[in-house]
Amino acid sequence: MAGVSDKARFYLERAAPELREFEDKEIFSKDEIRSLVTKRSDHEHTILSPGAKPSDFLAYVAWERSLDRLRTKRCARLRIHQSTSRASHARTFSIFERAVLKHPGSLQLWTAYLDFAAREAKASKRWRRIVTRAIRLHPADAGLWALAGKRAARDGDMERARAHFLRGCRFCTGEPTLWVEYARCEMEWLGRVEAKKAGKGVRRGVAVMDAIQATEGGEQEGDYIEVGGEEDEDSDEDIVLPDPDAGGVKAKVAVFDAEATRKLEQSPALGGAIPMAIFDFARKQPFFGPAAAEEFFNLFAGFTGVSSHAKIVQHVLAAMEEAYSNHPATGSCQVRQPLVGVEVNTAEFPRALRESLGRLRAAMDKTEDKEALAEKMVVWLDTLLRVGGLDEGIRTVLEATKRSMEELSN
Repeated sequence: MAGVSDKARFYLERAAPELREFEDKEIFSKDEIRSLVTKRSDHEHTILSPGAKPSDFLAYVAWERSLDRLRTKRCARLRIHQSTSRASHARTFSIFERAVLKHPGSLQLWTAYLDFAAREAKASKRWRRIVTRAIRLHPADAGLWALAGKRAARDGDMERARAHFLRGCRFCTGEPTLWVEYARCEMEWLGRVEAKKAGKGVRRGVAVMDAIQATEGGEQEGDYIEVGGEEDEDSDEDIVLPDPDAGGVKAKVAVFDAEATRKLEQSPALGGAIPMAIFDFARKQPFFGPAAAEEFFNLFAGFTGVSSHAKIVQHVLAAMEEAYSNHPATGSCQVRQPLVGVEVNTAEFPRALRESLGRLRAAMDKTEDKEALAEKMVVWLDTLLRVGGLDEGIRTVLEATKRSMEELSN
């Protein structure tokens, strides 16, 4: 244990300048500082011991973050403006680095590391380097690919986001999670594009098509994915996972001229072609089945603000009817389709509900599992009944239908 004690002393000495600052500025008393040193020493000895677990590192990080929050509150109360979180952030990064070096296979550690870098430290470049390393170690983890793709999309770089999702989908063929997240990302992009076409969210003086082009990004992805969007001295920001289809040439940067603008306006992508293509490719994967198809249906049905959502929903339903015509998941989607995008307080709702209830009777007659379909319908009817502003007559019909479904499901 002598080696552990020496290492612990080394890390404790690195925190000494900050502790002296706490004492000089009277942020903490001497007794409190002694208590901090003892607690930090305990954590250091724990994580430096041979049997240290990921939870030990996370407990140490949680303690450091709570200490920094306490420091922030006391500085605000004492009106001390010279004290910052920089030293605490650096120490937390150091703890996480030691954690992932000791337990590189722990996704819990990598996820917590990324969350800290993004939420608390707000270190964008460092976040990209961390996610690159995490994906290299865990290329089959859908959550990491989705995290990288969604962050790129949130930053307005759809080309890079698509590159992340496409590359990840090659590795993650055992479950629909990443494919559904990719479809969600594309639907969100369609919503933003349509909002910009309508002039919403466009700065004054900026042409609508220029704003739409900005959502597309400029750079096309080729043989590798660059997680970083900024040039710096750290070349570790490139994900260099093998690409079986790479041709060895990186595409040139796209240039938008009048012809490109015209093509963009007429692009099938604006009509929902990309989400439908994602679904079609997902149908060929090992994970695909009625449950996965229903997951896609639920996703697309939620984007009622996208003009092409009805076409996309119908595309998914047609595929389900072709492959799983008698499955309860297909029956559930058939019943719910007429009400997708219809508000309860509109004149169309009673008409759509009548169509749905007619489909429910037909689905019950042909389904291979009446009990499973009834359970799905109870959940759906509960959702409708929770909506405020329902007409009393419609509520009565829904409650009666729910009771009949509950009888079948028991």
